[in-house]
Amino acid sequence: MADSPEVIEAREKTNDKEFYFEKVKQMPLLIEWANDEIRDDKDILLEAVKVDGGALEFASDRLKDDKDVLIAAVSQAGWTACYASDRLKNDKDVMLTAAKNDGQILYFASEALRDDKDVVLAAVTNKPIILKYASFRLRQEKEIAIAAVSNNKRAFEFIRRRFKER
Repeated sequence: MADSPEVIEAREKTNDKEFYFEKVKQMPLLIEWANDEIRDDKDILLEAVKVDGGALEFASDRLKDDKDVLIAAVSQAGWTACYASDRLKNDKDVMLTAAKNDGQILYFASEALRDDKDVVLAAVTNKPIILKYASFRLRQEKEIAIAAVSNNKRAFEFIRRRFKER
C-alpha cells in the first residue's frame, strides 16, 4: 500500500480533515498518514475503526483511552484491544467485547480481568488455549475448564490437576 495513489494523496493531504473523514470510510488505514490533530479527532477515528479496528493503532493516546472508540474498534476486531490504554485494558466492557471476538486478547487484559469469570469464559470459548493466561483461581473452575477443553484438547494442560484425574 506504500506506493498506491491513495497513499500518495493521503500524504499530500495530511492536514485535510474533510479528506480523511471521507477516505477512512473506504480505506481506514490511510489514517496513518494524517497529522496528529486528525488522528486525535474522535469522529474521524470512529469512522475508521468501524470499518477496520486496526486503524486504532494510529489513533492518538487520548483516543486509545476513549471507551467509545475502543468499543467500536474491538467490536470490529477484538485483537485491537492490545492498543488500549492501561485504564481500558482494565475495563470489563471493553475487554469482554474484545474477548468475544478474539480470545487471544486475554493476554493483554489486566490482572484483575484475567481473574474475571465472564471475561475468561468468553476468551476460552473463543480461543481455548488462552486459558494459560487466566488466573490460577479460574483455571481451577470446572465451567472454565470444560469450556476450554471441549473446544481444544490442548487446553487440558492448563487445567487443575483434579480435573485431569477424572
